Order: sequence, then C-alpha cells, then structure tokens
Amino acid sequence: MNCTTCGHNSTRVVDSRESRDSVRRRRSCLHCDARFTTYERVYNPRFVVEKRNGSREAFSLEKLMRSISLACAKRQLPQGAIEHLAEEVRDALADDGKEKVASSLIGEMVLLKLKKLDSVAYMRFASVYRDFDGPEEFADELADLASELPSIGRSQARLLQNDALTRLVQDTAHHSRRI
Repeated sequence: MNCTTCGHNSTRVVDSRESRDSVRRRRSCLHCDARFTTYERVYNPRFVVEKRNGSREAFSLEKLMRSISLACAKRQLPQGAIEHLAEEVRDALADDGKEKVASSLIGEMVLLKLKKLDSVAYMRFASVYRDFDGPEEFADELADLASELPSIGRSQARLLQNDALTRLVQDTAHHSRRI
C-alpha cells in the first residue's frame, strides 16, 4: 500500500474496523508518519443489466444509487438509507447468480423497497420507471398506494391523503383530457 502523502510503499495498519461489506483500515506511513484510511471490499462478481431496448451494460451500484437519490431528493430519510437500499438490491442480484439481469427486475426490486421506506420517493421513482403516459396513470398508482396505507405507516399517510394533492391530480387529469 502506497502512502497518499509521500508515495512510499511501507505502511502499517494502526486500526481495523469491520462492517457488513467492508473493512476500514487506518494506516500510518513508516517513512513520513502520515495517516490515511483504506477500505477493503469483497469482490462481487460482475453481472450485466439488459435494458428494455435490448442493450446491455455492466451493473453499476453508483448509477442505481443516483437514480434512487433523485427519487428521494429533499426527503427526510435515515442516514445511509439510499446506500443501504441499493446495496440490498445489488446483494440480492449477486446472490441469484445470474450473469444477465433484466432492468425491469431491478426497477421492481427498488419499488418494493421504496414503498416501505418512503411513499413519496416511491411515487417519484414509479413515475419515471413505469413511464406514465398521463396524470390518469399517476392517479391510479397513487390510489393503489393509498389503499395500502395501513402497511406503509401513518407518517406517510398524511402526505397521500392531502385534499390539495388529490384536487391537483384530478384537475391535471381533467385539463389533459381537454387538450
């Protein structure tokens, strides 16, 4: 391991801490006494995501986290919730052992987990993932989600039972029919 300050290749481990998927090590350079942190992670086998249009690309945890983060923007979620959700999806896919995974499977897995985590983030993700054609489809999905409220939780129920939101969706649907 090379020192991040002087580049010398002799370092010693000062402290090690294990977490669920990595080992954090504090290191000290034997040449300049600088300290730095390294992380060791288990190598996960690569798998390919097959998109709707037939193209394929390597699975990217960062890309998955970015898309989940967009849906969760300005939501008050527990610290690390987005990373944890993305890692759960990745781990489940890796445990399955398949070399190719349909993007639709990944999307459905994220939706299931978001539904339990935050209903507003769920609706945001669903609106992009399911590619709603209009406000009617959005309203239908919202109605389906609202019917499951007892299993989602009371804190999210207030957001979905807002009369102003219901009127907005209805007005938007009515306006789009006139166009």
